[in-house]
Amino acid sequence: MKTPCVAACKNNDGICGGCHRTMDEIIKWREMSSSDRDAVMNALSGIESTHQCPSCNKPAVCDISLGKETCWCFSVEKRDTSSLETHSSCLCRKCLSALPCA
Repeated sequence: MKTPCVAACKNNDGICGGCHRTMDEIIKWREMSSSDRDAVMNALSGIESTHQCPSCNKPAVCDISLGKETCWCFSVEKRDTSSLETHSSCLCRKCLSALPCA
């Protein structure tokens, strides 16, 4: 089974500090279909993106923009974004995980 794990696991308030999957994604990984796992891996690698992260300008994914009812970021601790300039797009997983919790 393919996995984005890089053996640098650390729960950063809902996001793994190594692979940047959410804790929900890690817990459900074995139960996910191959296509769902591929979608997560493509989002993590930047193969699939909906926009550029306003903080680092790298590919980012908003699940709502992909037509889903919720986004991956809803399952992580809320972050303090007050230090950021106003932006209209979601942050990538790496930039979001670097922010302190609200």
